[in-house]
Amino acid sequence: MTVLDFQQVSFIRNQQFLLETINWQVKKNEHWAILGLNGAGKSLLLQLITGTLWPSSGQRTVLGERYGKTSVPDLQRRIGWVSSALQNKFYGRDLTEEIVLSGLYSSIGLYETYDENQLDQAKALLADLGLTHLIHRSYHVLSQGEKQFVMIARAMMAQPEILILDEPCTGLDLFAREELLARLEAFSKLTNTPTILYVTHHTEELLPIFTHLLMLKNGKVHAAGKREAIFTEEVLTTFYDQPILLHPFTGDRIIVTPK
Repeated sequence: MTVLDFQQVSFIRNQQFLLETINWQVKKNEHWAILGLNGAGKSLLLQLITGTLWPSSGQRTVLGERYGKTSVPDLQRRIGWVSSALQNKFYGRDLTEEIVLSGLYSSIGLYETYDENQLDQAKALLADLGLTHLIHRSYHVLSQGEKQFVMIARAMMAQPEILILDEPCTGLDLFAREELLARLEAFSKLTNTPTILYVTHHTEELLPIFTHLLMLKNGKVHAAGKREAIFTEEVLTTFYDQPILLHPFTGDRIIVTPK
């Protein structure tokens, strides 16, 4: 099954290409990292995936549905999106499991009538993610890393088929980042994990679970495909437009620095 298919997609603003001729396919059971410097077009690409932005040209098919021939709200409910900016929108007094449950209604806070079974489902989801110790705790006492993974649990409450993680390590210290990445790696191995799209501009965050990589540069696809084929010194040198060095970090992760 093709999860995502972009064909000749471009986005123009003020007569300038911000995204140009994007051709990209994501298959089922693939997890992709999207790598790009600031201004590369990563955020615009995400908005095109979720239908909050419309392209100037080209066709997008997501989860078998072609934009323009499907219900956008229905399709959006099948896509989870987590960003660090989302953390600050929630109420500190709310319990962790209540925030997770709010993902079922795409709301900030719980205003819908819910039953204990649904609340138990939220608690079970936290347990699956190794966060049992956060149940019954108020949101405001959580660390930044814990809050970010609660956001991931919240996004999973609606059982999305695509999970977008938009620079999830922003604002985290080294230890919180490593904890989040370790939990993410464990999460990716659970049954029925959605397709994960992980957006970053830090190569050391690229876990081995991301078997495919899309490199965005100046609104264009610089390279896309299997990680081992394009995550090389040669491709990265042309991507960054300067000599670079690759440093082993941990496991199969690599830090890129200027040479």
